[in-house]
Parts: sequence; C-alpha cells; structure tokens
Amino acid sequence: MSSALQLPVEVWLQVFSFLSWGDKLSMRSTCTHFKRLLDESASLWRGFSVVLQDLSRYNRRFWRSLAQRHVRIVSLRAGKDKDLKLLSTWLPLLDALQLDIWTKGSVQELKVFRQLRCLCVTSCATEMMSLDFIFPLSRQLTQLSLCNVHFTCPASHLLASLTQLTSLTSLLLHHDGSLRITSLSVLLTHLTKLTHLSWTMVTYRTLSPDFFSPAHLTDPSPSLPLTDLQLLNYDAMVTQEVLQPLRLLRSLSIFHLYSVPGPTCHLQTWLTSLPQLCSLSVHGGHPLAAYADFLPSSLRSLTLCVDLQPEDLQVVSLRAPHLEHLHLEPWGSSSSLIRLLPQLFPQLRTLRIRHHRVLDEDFLHLQNLQFLSTLEVLDSFYRPDPNDPNWIVYKPSPHLLQLISDLQKLTNHRIRVITDSHRDPLSCKCV
Repeated sequence: MSSALQLPVEVWLQVFSFLSWGDKLSMRSTCTHFKRLLDESASLWRGFSVVLQDLSRYNRRFWRSLAQRHVRIVSLRAGKDKDLKLLSTWLPLLDALQLDIWTKGSVQELKVFRQLRCLCVTSCATEMMSLDFIFPLSRQLTQLSLCNVHFTCPASHLLASLTQLTSLTSLLLHHDGSLRITSLSVLLTHLTKLTHLSWTMVTYRTLSPDFFSPAHLTDPSPSLPLTDLQLLNYDAMVTQEVLQPLRLLRSLSIFHLYSVPGPTCHLQTWLTSLPQLCSLSVHGGHPLAAYADFLPSSLRSLTLCVDLQPEDLQVVSLRAPHLEHLHLEPWGSSSSLIRLLPQLFPQLRTLRIRHHRVLDEDFLHLQNLQFLSTLEVLDSFYRPDPNDPNWIVYKPSPHLLQLISDLQKLTNHRIRVITDSHRDPLSCKCV
C-alpha cells in the first residue's frame, strides 16, 4: 500500500475519475491521503448532488467538505427560512436547488444565490400567495419547476409572474387542477428561449386555436423554439391548427388522464402534426393499435406504457424502422413480446423492460440485438419466501443475477445491465 501511495497525484486522479459517486465516497474513507486527494479535486465532483435534511445535525467539517468539492446541486428537504441562510453561507455558488416539502417561513433568502440557474419547489406544505420570491432571480433562472405547490394567488397573477422569467429554457408546472390558465399564448410570447415545457392539462377539455400560438406576431404560422413537451393528465380535444406552432417539436410525452380512454384518440392528431418528432413517450390512454399507423418514421426513441399486442409492435417496426431506444412496459404480460425485439428492432441501443414472467430463453435471446449497449431491468425485486407474499426484497434476485451474468457472457460483456435506476434528485415524482 505504501508503494501505491507514492504514485503521482495525476495517476490517482485519473483512476478516481472512472469511479461512481458511491465508490468515490468509499475511497475517501479508506485513508487520509485519498480523502485529501478527493476533497481537494473539485473536478472529480462535477455534477455531484446532495440531499440535505435537518441542517442542525451537520458540523463545520461536513460543510467544509462540501465547499471543498464545490458542490453546486442541493436538494433541501423539509427546510425552513433559516436553512437557506446557512446554506448560502457555505455554498453561495449553487447552480441548482430543490426545496422539497418546504415547511415554514419565507423563501426571500433565495436572492443571495447569485449563480442559481435551476430552482425546483416540490410538495410545498406552505401556501404560496405569489411568486414574488423569485423576482430577484428573474434574469438568471433558466430552469424552474413547481410541482404540487398550492398557490392562493389568482392564475392571472401567477401567469404574469412567470412571464417575467425571460431567461427560462425549461418550465415545469404540475398542479391539482386548481389553476385555470385558459391558454399558454401569453406565456410563450414572453418566454422566447423556452425549449422544454411540462404542463398539467387536467383543466382542459378542448384546446383553443391559439393555445400554443405566441400573441402579437405578424407571422401567420409562427414556430415555437419548443423541442420537448410533456403533458400530464391529458384528455383534451385538439386540431392540427392548434398544433401548427409546434412543428419543430422533437420530443413529446403524453401522460393520459384516464386509463379507460374516450371515443376519440387525440394522439392521432398529434402524430400527424409533428413531422420532426424523434422521441415519443405514451402512458395510458388508447391501446397502441389506435395510433400505431400514425407513428412518424423519424422516431428514434419510444416509450410505451400502454395496452398492446405483439402484432402492434410489428406495425411499429414498419413505421419506425430506425428505432434506437425502447422503453416497453405493456399493461399485460410482456412474456410474448421480448423474443420479438431482436427481429423487429435490430438497431436498438438501449432497452428498458420488466423481466417478471419473461422466460429465461427469451431474456437471453436479447443477445441477438447486435447494437444493444444498455439494458435496464425495471422490476429488480423478488419474494424470498413463497409462503410469505408480503416479504419483498428490493434488489435483484439470485436468479436474475445469474441471468444477467449469462447474458453478459454471451455478448462478451458488450451489454451493460442496470438493475437500480437512480432518479435525478431535482426531479418531481409525477413523471
């Protein structure tokens, strides 16, 4: 070990650069030398995030270690106004901050974070009478997420406040349907840099002709800079005229309001109106058969959490022959679908599936996806005792681990298999 410690610092930093966050923390605790190397090398922690709660339990040494790593992303849970003061003292250069389950006091202290670009407020227990607290950040914020936040101000006041954030490139607003904003026209007129929008649609039954149209523009058919659109609790009538401003859209995610759909499949209109769509994510709504024939050939990424049959996937393979990324979670069993994937989608590079009820030979048949580099198993849990169905272990079963090992041997370890997905700490739980 003493000879290893004599290696040049640059060598160790190169080695550490290949480690995951967890492995870096483990290496940090092995010896004083590694702890110093890791703590004093801010580049190794670029993108590192922490989740903090009850700040009174953290000592100066803890805060100093975060400051040394130049931590720029923090999720603060069950915080109070005094926590923001402490946070700004030690980490004044935060890029991204999430206030999760905000419990007490104002959030006026946000103004001290002069480099804050991303702000997320989720599951806020305190009623918010306005968005005035973000006005000091109006020129610097590029990403704003408001999820499960109860506003007591009129929708018109909220909309007027959002239009002041002219630097926004990403906006997420998820609510329980209490906000009645009839059109996004005014919002999209002022937020000219907005490329990502995630919006709750529970209050809309029919979208007005100007719903997505920026106001006061002379161009009769303006195109929005939006490239990524997420619509939650969607069940609204729409026409091709309404969607004309979205013709540059590249990614669309639809989370339907009802698992039992109405008589009209609105998704058909969306798909025929978006000629440049590369990514589509559908959750609920009509069976795949209702819109499979309308999928654009430009699709490269597809998420299907819907009712579907094997013959529907055959239609998809014909409509989107160049699909590279597939997330497949059919409402019924996927046991008869997995074996079809190598034949139908030979160019897949990433695949997300559930493995329960999938035959072992079908799982191993994925070796025939010659370009597959990443396989994510979405249901890594098992019941160790068949006589006790309530005893669930949330990690890969020994049988699944053996299957994964067999698959990797068959592919000469070409495929990376993920069994434990890590959510973005700043993301909301709605999507």
